Amino acid sequence: MIVVEHLSGGYDGVPIVKDISFSVEKGKILGILGPNGSGKSTLLKVISGILPATAGTIKVDGKNISSYNARALAKKMAVLPQLHANAFSNSVREAVSLGRYPHQSGFFSSWSDFDEQAVQHAMAQTGVTRYEQAPMEFLSGGEQQRVFVAQALAQTAEILLLDEPTNHLDIAHQRQILDMVRKEAIECGLTVIMVLHDMNLASLYCDELLLMESGQMRAFGVPHEVLMASQIEEVYQARVATYAHPEIPKPQITMMPASGEHLQRAYINKDNFKVTEHFIQLQSEFPLKTVSSAVHNPGIGWYDCLLNRSVPGDYVINDVKREVAAFLQKESFSSTSTVVMLTAVPTRLVAINEYAASFGSLLVAVTAGVGNAVDVSRVHERQIEPYIGTINTWVIINGSLSEEAFFQAMMTANEAKTKALQSEDIRDELSGTIATGTATDSLLIAATQKGDEMLYGGPITEVGKIIGKGVFATTVQAIKNYKNG
Repeated sequence: MIVVEHLSGGYDGVPIVKDISFSVEKGKILGILGPNGSGKSTLLKVISGILPATAGTIKVDGKNISSYNARALAKKMAVLPQLHANAFSNSVREAVSLGRYPHQSGFFSSWSDFDEQAVQHAMAQTGVTRYEQAPMEFLSGGEQQRVFVAQALAQTAEILLLDEPTNHLDIAHQRQILDMVRKEAIECGLTVIMVLHDMNLASLYCDELLLMESGQMRAFGVPHEVLMASQIEEVYQARVATYAHPEIPKPQITMMPASGEHLQRAYINKDNFKVTEHFIQLQSEFPLKTVSSAVHNPGIGWYDCLLNRSVPGDYVINDVKREVAAFLQKESFSSTSTVVMLTAVPTRLVAINEYAASFGSLLVAVTAGVGNAVDVSRVHERQIEPYIGTINTWVIINGSLSEEAFFQAMMTANEAKTKALQSEDIRDELSGTIATGTATDSLLIAATQKGDEMLYGGPITEVGKIIGKGVFATTVQAIKNYKNG
């Protein structure tokens, strides 16, 4: 464990870092963040003793580091500095072996089996074993960086100080190094303090973060407490947005341009729709921000092509995603910029309407295959798999929605669809009750993101009111089209 209390220090007696306090438990990783010149590397140098502290204390295992001599402290604390000076040519093995120097009674005169194991383990962990006999100057910057990480790891210290350990590394080797550091922390109780520029990597791999600003500690805590958009914007003087990582409960940061007004935006009208025998297509000149439950490219994204593809009523494919991908390739659609829904309804039965609004306009397109409609509150009573029906709903907004408004718009549209089914007395054939949809309905909300942002999309808002009106009326029309065949 390392405890830093009211630490100040810098160059020539002038404090660069001022009054820093934190602690890092055994087996934990602390990431130090901050803009250039905020004091990150200086703080690491003061902690390691490379620069003198002008005030405050640093304790390792309850003892002030001033009570350790240089060799004893090196056994406790290994340091990977930001810059490395190669005064002479070493092989990779020789460079990594230097990490064992604090454990020698003479200059490598007492090399032991444990020393050898530590060097071999460090080279294997960092993926540099194959370069073991290669001269350091023949390695790329990224390969050299991994060797220096291995050197620090070979020291087998209890505390590891790393200054930008992923510098010069591609994303595969960034992950390899940080996975290795994380594994050592968890399995071996290694305590790690590392300076990182990449806030997303820091969030993923660190237990806690310390945010520096002008030599002082701006924030300290777990990643979601430190990586708040408003705080990052103030410290870095840059617009950012935060979002959840798709697999683990950690925040991620996206840099935003100074202004989005210079970006070209689409404007959608009925002319953007094309109806063929096999699909209904909306082609936009510029990508639309889209939230959907589609079969291809579902979720949140930016897409310039929307397809509602008509398939046979007996369409049963074991791997739908693969079949749809093959369809897109055959028809020369881009798989990365196209959203695809599937419907058993003939495309000629689609209903498309446009509605004017103060923010721009709104278009609704619906195909309503209600022959196998179900009451969602009664589907648990069914002993067989429900048949495919599919009501597919598109809501296209010539306007700008917040993240919250997108999801509220989906709720509003779904409520309007359900009301349309009630109005048309569409029933679940097994229960005899009013249907709420089909077993395979799909919904899409897309927006041009042009104009003033609308924060909410519920029924009380202007956009929500038009969504409610438009989806209800268009769904009723689509149901009538379906009934009339």
